[in-house]
Amino acid sequence: MAWQKALSNWERLVDAALRREQLRGTSGLASEGSGIGATSDAVPPSLLRETNIETILQAADEIQADNPSVSRILCEYAYTLAQNLDPKSEGRGVLQFKTGLKSVIKQKLSRREGERIDRSQDISLLWEYYKYYRQKHNVDELKEQGRQWRAAGDIDAQPGELKIQTERSKRVFETLRVLKEVLEALTQASPEAAANISEEMKRMMESDAAKVEEFKPYNILPLEAPGVADAIILLPEVRGAISAVEYTSDLPQLPQNYSKPKHRPIDIFDLLHFIFGFQTDNVINQREHLLLLLANSQSKLEVLHDKDTQLDEEAVTRVFDRTLANYNRWCSFVRARPVTARCATHNRQRKVLLVSLYFLIWGEAANLRFLPECLCYIFHMMTEELYTILDGQLAQRSKMLTNDSEYGFLHSVVSPIYELLSAEAANTNDGKASHAASRNYDDFNEYFWSHKCFELHWPWKRNGSFFLRPKPKKRNTNPDLQYRKGRYGGKVLFVEHRTFIHMYHSFHRLWIFLVLMLQALTIFAFHENLHLVTIKRLLSLGPTYVVMKFAQCVFDVILLYGAYSSTSRSVLLRILFRFLFFGASAALLTILYVQVLNETSQGVSDSSYFKIYLLIIGVYAAFHFFISVIMRLPFCYRAVSGLGEGGFVHFIKWVHQERYYVGRGLYESAADFLRYFVFWIVVLGAKFSFAYFLLIRPLVRPSRAIVDVRTITYDWHDFVSKGNHNALTLVSLWAPVILIYFLDTQIWYTVLSALVGGLSGAKDRLGEIRSITMLRRRFESFPRAFVETLDLGNKVNAAKFAPFWNEFILSLREEDYISDRHKDLLLMPGNNSILPLVQWPLFLLASKVYIAIGMAEDHKGNQDELLERIRREEYLYFAIEEIYHSVQWLLKRLLHDEAKTWIRTIFQDIDSIINEGHFVAHFNLQRLHDILGKVTTLTAVLIRDQSPENLKSAVKALQDLYETVMREFLSVELREKYEGWGALVQALREDRLFGRISWPRQGEERDQVKRLHSLLSLKESAVNIPRNLEARRRLQFFTNSLFMNMPAPLPVQKMLSFSVFTPYYSEDVMYSKDQLRKDNEDGISILFYLQKIFPDEWRNFLERIKITEAELERQLNNKSLDLIELRLWASYRGQTLARTVRGMMYYRRALILQSFLEQSDIGDVEDGLSRNHQDYLLSRGARAQSDLKFTYVVTCQIYGEQKHKRDQRATDINYLMQKNEALRIAYIDVVETLREGKIDKEYYSKLIKTDASGKDQDIYTIKLPGNPKLGEGKPENQNHAIIFTRGDAIQTIDMNQDNYFEEALKMRNLLQEFDSNHGLRPPSILGVREHVFTGSVSSLAWFMSSQETSFVTLGQRVLAKPLKVRMHYGHPDVFDRIFHITRGGISKASRVINISEDIFAGFNSTLRRGNITHHEYIQVGKGRDVGLNQIALFEAKVSSGNGEQMLSRDVYRLGQLFDFFRMLSFFYTTVGYYICTMFTVWTVYAFLYGKIYLSLSGVEASLRNTADVLDNTALESALNAQFLFQIGFLTAVPMIMGLVLEQGVLKAIISFITMQLQLCSVFFTFSLGTKSHYFGRTILHGGAKYRATGRGFVVRHIPFAENYRLYSRSHFVKGLEVVMLLIVYMAYGVSSGTSYFLLSFSSWFLAISWMYAPYLFNPSGFEWQKTVDDFDDWTNWLLYKGGVGVKGEESWEAWWDEEQEHIRTFRSRILETILSLRFFIFQYGVVYKLHVTGTSTSLTAYGVSWVVFAAFILLFKIFSLSQKTATNIQLFLRLMQGVIFILLLGGLIAAIVASTLTVGDIFASALALLPTGWGILSIAIAWRPVIKFLGLWKSMRSLARLYDAGMGTVIFVPVAILSWFPFVSTFQSRLLFNQAFSRGLEISLILAGNRPNTST
Repeated sequence: MAWQKALSNWERLVDAALRREQLRGTSGLASEGSGIGATSDAVPPSLLRETNIETILQAADEIQADNPSVSRILCEYAYTLAQNLDPKSEGRGVLQFKTGLKSVIKQKLSRREGERIDRSQDISLLWEYYKYYRQKHNVDELKEQGRQWRAAGDIDAQPGELKIQTERSKRVFETLRVLKEVLEALTQASPEAAANISEEMKRMMESDAAKVEEFKPYNILPLEAPGVADAIILLPEVRGAISAVEYTSDLPQLPQNYSKPKHRPIDIFDLLHFIFGFQTDNVINQREHLLLLLANSQSKLEVLHDKDTQLDEEAVTRVFDRTLANYNRWCSFVRARPVTARCATHNRQRKVLLVSLYFLIWGEAANLRFLPECLCYIFHMMTEELYTILDGQLAQRSKMLTNDSEYGFLHSVVSPIYELLSAEAANTNDGKASHAASRNYDDFNEYFWSHKCFELHWPWKRNGSFFLRPKPKKRNTNPDLQYRKGRYGGKVLFVEHRTFIHMYHSFHRLWIFLVLMLQALTIFAFHENLHLVTIKRLLSLGPTYVVMKFAQCVFDVILLYGAYSSTSRSVLLRILFRFLFFGASAALLTILYVQVLNETSQGVSDSSYFKIYLLIIGVYAAFHFFISVIMRLPFCYRAVSGLGEGGFVHFIKWVHQERYYVGRGLYESAADFLRYFVFWIVVLGAKFSFAYFLLIRPLVRPSRAIVDVRTITYDWHDFVSKGNHNALTLVSLWAPVILIYFLDTQIWYTVLSALVGGLSGAKDRLGEIRSITMLRRRFESFPRAFVETLDLGNKVNAAKFAPFWNEFILSLREEDYISDRHKDLLLMPGNNSILPLVQWPLFLLASKVYIAIGMAEDHKGNQDELLERIRREEYLYFAIEEIYHSVQWLLKRLLHDEAKTWIRTIFQDIDSIINEGHFVAHFNLQRLHDILGKVTTLTAVLIRDQSPENLKSAVKALQDLYETVMREFLSVELREKYEGWGALVQALREDRLFGRISWPRQGEERDQVKRLHSLLSLKESAVNIPRNLEARRRLQFFTNSLFMNMPAPLPVQKMLSFSVFTPYYSEDVMYSKDQLRKDNEDGISILFYLQKIFPDEWRNFLERIKITEAELERQLNNKSLDLIELRLWASYRGQTLARTVRGMMYYRRALILQSFLEQSDIGDVEDGLSRNHQDYLLSRGARAQSDLKFTYVVTCQIYGEQKHKRDQRATDINYLMQKNEALRIAYIDVVETLREGKIDKEYYSKLIKTDASGKDQDIYTIKLPGNPKLGEGKPENQNHAIIFTRGDAIQTIDMNQDNYFEEALKMRNLLQEFDSNHGLRPPSILGVREHVFTGSVSSLAWFMSSQETSFVTLGQRVLAKPLKVRMHYGHPDVFDRIFHITRGGISKASRVINISEDIFAGFNSTLRRGNITHHEYIQVGKGRDVGLNQIALFEAKVSSGNGEQMLSRDVYRLGQLFDFFRMLSFFYTTVGYYICTMFTVWTVYAFLYGKIYLSLSGVEASLRNTADVLDNTALESALNAQFLFQIGFLTAVPMIMGLVLEQGVLKAIISFITMQLQLCSVFFTFSLGTKSHYFGRTILHGGAKYRATGRGFVVRHIPFAENYRLYSRSHFVKGLEVVMLLIVYMAYGVSSGTSYFLLSFSSWFLAISWMYAPYLFNPSGFEWQKTVDDFDDWTNWLLYKGGVGVKGEESWEAWWDEEQEHIRTFRSRILETILSLRFFIFQYGVVYKLHVTGTSTSLTAYGVSWVVFAAFILLFKIFSLSQKTATNIQLFLRLMQGVIFILLLGGLIAAIVASTLTVGDIFASALALLPTGWGILSIAIAWRPVIKFLGLWKSMRSLARLYDAGMGTVIFVPVAILSWFPFVSTFQSRLLFNQAFSRGLEISLILAGNRPNTST
């Protein structure tokens, strides 16, 4: 046969290939794939796409046990298919697959034991087996059963049973189809054999095979899978949505040859599919997408009846308007007639048709989804063409399609623009090239903001300038970058030049305002009184203003360079007009003002120039105020906007403000404006008061004195200050003060925002329940609050509250936060038929009865007084009432005959006596304790199973109870009454009173007895449960949130639908067993760490899985056991994907419960939930509703690659899909094929789920135009998968987040915020509070979590209201999904510039008239970095991202288009914070370099008698403000306010003091250095990149070398520079010791923090053995030469090269050179202070110092010659080095003896020359190519190594010295891990490790 020949030929080819390609490891699969199942799992993607080989092999695997011969036939057929499809094995993995499959076939043949195989019988074998298999599985019965299930529509059937039945049917029919396919292939080769199969049998086989299509994998709606009985398809709103897309007669007819669907009627999506050539899976995906949108839109309006299948017009219109709102605005902006205008007369179907087309375009647009206006253009042109086609009778293919392939739309529309995007992305040199060198996503999108875009025509006009590709860089060899000559489009509207000018350019109004106020305050301070001269001086503000406006115009011209060719003439004319206008104005006003000053100085009283000047200033000010009112006030703006595009008003708007498609109408309501206006008036008032009284006015007298001084003697050769009023001295005095003036607004903002945030939080009722005690006190009010806030309020409060509360408690137990005992105490029983009262949780009633007994025993008054006392005590009355009724019920239930009559009579008498008020008189209250003891003894017996022994014990307990009651408790009167009852006495005498007992039955009765026993036996300790801190926190927050203001929820059926969306790359999914067991360098495993950090949760876990620790340890040592429960337990305590998925799936669980309770009667609910708390999860109706409302998609970008590599993470992801049936995984599938010797890659977006057996099922596969990763990875990952999300809203969740069941209950309330009133515009993003769950162990984790918590709570609370500038800062915000997917998505992805992708979503939303709110009644968990290095990397990433934001067009436009006060809010809460942080560091430098100038130049000594010059309050105030900023004041104030609000004043004070004792100020000072370094360096040089921080458990020692590598340039170098400055100032300044200390304390604190914080916060940082190991590791790293492929972690040289990568451009080299010049001031100043120099100020002395420096460099070069360099002159070299050393030492001694040179001069010279050497080295690094060309690079590298060795030694020596003392290490451990010690955790075991120290 054909495959036999192919097999024979293939064996020889494979054998040769295996020998030739062993390096590729192609034999690996053969060894692994010993079974068919393993081989089927390894089918290459290239074969999967074209064949069903995987299904064939799975069928062969199934059949193997039944019939090995048939299995062999199937394997051979699969092999033939693979060989025919890829005969040369060019596809990735094909050779390995074929080899493995061949091995399997050989194994099957070998099992025949030499028996000859008769292949002529294969057809007969197959046919006979087909009939056998069909009969075995009762196929006809399966068909009929499936038909009945679907027809019945039993919405309450068990979903598990349905799923199993569906999967079984699917598997059976798939196997039958495979058998049919192979039979047909065999009969084609042997037609005579086919004659034995009748036509009827063939029809049967066709019918069987066709059934497979009925089980096609689906996402939510089984539209293409009629064989699946899913209740969701039966929902009336879904059926109504399906009818809305039906194909009607008024639409053009599809051609006869169009392949119509088999299992559903054709609809409008089929029409669009045919016309425009969309991909099939894209059509299926968007069909479901639109149907769900329509169904949910309808359900929100009105629930359809079962027989009503027509949607309301409003439901369709709502979806239509929201989807095409951006398109309509775009049409208005570009002056095009929208096609939607025709829908005013259209029927509902035309609206659905247009929405369908838009979603189909969007669903296949790939990277073009980042270009929303480009999609508007495509939609516009395609709709125009669609209308033309709709006018005809027969549907036609679109003229844009170049071929009839499946990918017509992709190739014709998407690919041309994608190729441009790809070419531009390739030109960015992986983000290292200048932003101005290539177009990004925004540039392409903004091309469509003008009517010019219509020049592209339709289909695309490919020869226009828009489609010209950029000229590729020389180093790029990508053939896609071939370009045509022509007018290249270039950047559009904005160019992201890397310069600090953006700081002014984006926020020029702020800087103009600050400069004008500084000028005004300074003028007023110098003149003191307000008179005419002062007024004239104040009028100098006019020229200053116009000059600064002119500077803005100049920057407009400079920063638009690179976009002139593509910018419209209107924009260029505006820039030119403003340039000329403000240039002329600046010149005119300056000249006029100079004339005014001249006339004033000449004494002219009536100045005409002055009048003209006043007139011009007044007219301009009035006109500018008028324009501001028009542009900023809402009602004025709307009125002006309605005037049209022409006229004077339009001209003024054109001049005053740039006009973009985005950013129009950024105004707020009058109330909101008033709020943030008042806020900023208060801030600015405080700022300017501080500036005037404490900064500026104190400098007036010193400044005048310095200007007037004429007798200053300079100690050096002065070039500048002589003859210009001591200008440098004035600069030294004013520079730090001015810097503080510019940054102190941030301080005042922080103070006021903390106060406002605290008051706002208190108003929102945050922190009302701060402890378990407070929770207990208010528990009675929870049911009512719950019903009012989280439910519909139509049922009994307690009954409705109990199921939710109990599910909450059960979730805590499932998560092992509480034990079984605590669970039982916290559960709230539902109202049952046994007791006529509400039963509260046991933890509320614990020991209450004994308190009541004590009160009763001590009571001396009447009954009413006793009852009044009892009712005053919380829950006393409830406990007594329940025990009373429970005992009564129990005794009546147990006893019979006379005993039961006696019990009934006693309780009747008790009730009667209580009603009469004589209880105290008739009963002996002193015996109550004994009675309860007897009852307790009885219940202790009854909670056990019935047995003769237990029965005897029960009778004994009843007898004791009888005796106690009768003899001791009852009064004499009552006792005589009962003793006179003859029947009772006789029964007692005959010993049959308790002879018959009815034992409580299992279930409700037994549970009630157990509860009664608990009530009687619980002690006081039960009051303080739960003890777990996390459980307490969650209980407190949830119950507190019940009293907060939140919108009332809608029923689940009417709520908004939503998706949760999580991007994932390659982080931990679940910890494997090996990961848990693997020890780190200290011998600590993850499992050991978790056991010690979470000891109570570990015990609860062991209790839950019912296993001992010893048994678990034995199982851990068994390699064959996976221990999935243990892996999950550990993973749920890390920052893993498993934890995130579990948390987010709580949404579904909560919705199912809510829907179930809404659909059920309350009595049925309680009855069902009391039997099994998870019965509701099996309700098909509730599950259908939850699936309609909720979707969870995790976009695992490289899941396909991980699966191909058999990565454990892929297996774990598959397990998560099996565990969570609603979870969907999206990923990018890369299919590689070898064509013509080249690897060809195709990219697909895939959505998958798993079947019951755990096999991946492809739901959608949508081809992409190319590699989707053109920009930043995370947003590109989100973008490719967002088409698979559903609903009205989408919550973005990172993979290190968590969620909680109780919070999921509030999601309905949160979604209602979209329909609530939040100002002029509805919300587009709902901000959600986060809880940082990683702050409970170390001090660093606590600092970080507290800082983060204050920002995500109080900080964002103020940003949202009153400031109205909250953005999207990451997760877990909830987006208006339709709003954002039609406006560019939920993030931006341009390379590097959008590295902080999340916040750009907020920018984009705000610019497009969105509204971002913040809500704190719901929270989501969040993991944060817990080690210093992790924190530093995170802050570096954020700081670099803010540096890139500073350059972006989004920040520029918001800074320009916000009103002034909202702009202030935006600035100081985004990039302004980092600018002020940088200014803080600059203040230190300005102060110290100023002091260095004063001391080294001799000015300070000359002015020492002028005390008010050197010692003034202005400098002290400036330094104090700087110090507050430095030590984290901006973080501490909101943090303290947050603690006060949510923990109380006392706890807040204690926490703050504890933080200070744990050196949080050192941490925040160190953090200041990180932020300022990376923010400044990013703007200067670039280099922003994603920095993986790692999300593991960091309680380990960090080696010295690793810390040095990370912090050397950002902290250590700068810290040492500050130390050098301080030493020089101390040595040569004239300040006294006290004065020096006060002035320099903050600088010393900063320097020491920067240098030693990494080691202070390093676990075991002062342990001697680790210090020794660190030294060895550091020296090895420092001295290792490195080489090709060596990483920076291994070699100093490699690291040094990496540290210079950011200096790449000529501009960077110039700037770095300029900054390095500061290091030469040391040498210049110190030279003239040497004794050997004397009083000389000649430049000769300075020149001699350079000669000395050169000599030292020469000596260094001689002494550093390596042995390799001087191999042949080793002896001579050593002799020469020795002679030189002796001569040098002798020369120094002689010079000291014979001249004025002193030992101090030598040390001073070293102090001076060290910075000089560093300056030269820095300049050499900047000009590396030049230095290499000169052949000096190796010398520079040697010098750099010497400097790094020296700096490392300076830092290491103190660490080593402290390590000598053991108590230092102990103290450090307590300081770092105080939280852990306080909780009683065994942190010392973790720090010590399991390995003993070994000496080296």
